[in-house]
Amino acid sequence: MTDSSLNDLNREELFQHMRQEVRAGLDLTSSAGDEELWQGIERKVLSDPNLHDLTSGERHTLVQRLFDSFRGLDILQPLVDHPDITEIMINSHREIFVEQAGEVSRITLEFESKERLEDIIQMIVSGVNRIVNESSPIVDARLKDGSRVNIVLPPIALKGPTMTIRKFPSEPLTMLDLIQKGALHEEAAELLQQLVRSKHNIFIGGGTGSGKTTFLNALSQFIPADERIITIEDSAELQIVTVPNLVSMETRNANTESKGEISIRDLIKSSLRMRPNRIVIGEVRGAEALDMLQAMNTGHDGSLSTGHANNIRDMISRLETMVLSGADLPIAVVRQQISSAIDIFVHLSRLRDRSRRVTEISEVVGIENGEVLLNPLFRFQEQEEHEGKIIGGLIQVGMLSQIDKIQMAGLGDWFAEYIERTKEHNSLKNTFSDNNCN
Repeated sequence: MTDSSLNDLNREELFQHMRQEVRAGLDLTSSAGDEELWQGIERKVLSDPNLHDLTSGERHTLVQRLFDSFRGLDILQPLVDHPDITEIMINSHREIFVEQAGEVSRITLEFESKERLEDIIQMIVSGVNRIVNESSPIVDARLKDGSRVNIVLPPIALKGPTMTIRKFPSEPLTMLDLIQKGALHEEAAELLQQLVRSKHNIFIGGGTGSGKTTFLNALSQFIPADERIITIEDSAELQIVTVPNLVSMETRNANTESKGEISIRDLIKSSLRMRPNRIVIGEVRGAEALDMLQAMNTGHDGSLSTGHANNIRDMISRLETMVLSGADLPIAVVRQQISSAIDIFVHLSRLRDRSRRVTEISEVVGIENGEVLLNPLFRFQEQEEHEGKIIGGLIQVGMLSQIDKIQMAGLGDWFAEYIERTKEHNSLKNTFSDNNCN
């Protein structure tokens, strides 16, 4: 069988043939352990006379793929296991794209049939007690490793079953990691660290894929370890590893009888009776924004959340719209709620070179002329573009004006030192700029 290696055009036929052989010859019930299944597949591959020309590496690859087809995610498993792939986009059983190092490209792999993709989808959703079918064709789920999964079925998806998998690193990135990646600089990170410690309510905004969840994870690592944290998400993906007293809650979709739904609003209300020091809401999208604001306004300082927006001013407008979608309140009251509840807005952007950066940090200082008043602290400033990479960073444009929480946390001395260091640093930068101009 010299023309049949795993690298040849016939490799798919070879795989399908062996899959049928394994299915016919082994007990594939759930009672069979993973090790037993692996050993059975290995025996089949090693004993098949048609595979003697394969190298040991090719045999191992075939065994792995056969195992994945029965117990893993079939052709998706190597993509999920690949450390450099951050997103997997299945547009149909024959069309798969991946994002790697910020570049999106189509790959040659495809499922053997639409039904096989549907089987994988049902395996994923059943693993997190969710349902997806023609009558309820859209669902959010997650993989065992925490990767976020969105599924859309026909007739909504016209090409066939569609699935998008957003992967997360096995170890959550720290703020130091984000600094090293150029997402922000040390001064901004130090300020954010102390704002978290002093229980400022922080809201993170940004577009799709801008890194909001990653940044929220990094911020959460500054929460003191002796506090009790409640996390609330549509699909659990936060990786808070530094707080032992942690309760993670996840919404639940309605069942086939349209009963049993547990919404983010339900979870927020329940969390208030669980004695939390802080509440972390993965993302607000609708009427639950009012419950979040009310929780922040009723003694749960230090809470964190995220939302989709193009900039901070747009995030405020979206929060207003979310609140009004579930409550008949005057706009002035809604803005007062936002102003009283949220202390700091952080905005993230994915720039044209595909880098993810913090582009603005602003303090909420009250209401003026009926609008939420912001005090910008840092803004991203682009300097140049070199070989396709944007050169630039955060520039300090203001100083924190409301320091009650800083002082109550016993950080007054730190803040005084921070102001002096910042003034000196900015003075040196201005002198350097002046010298360059002369």
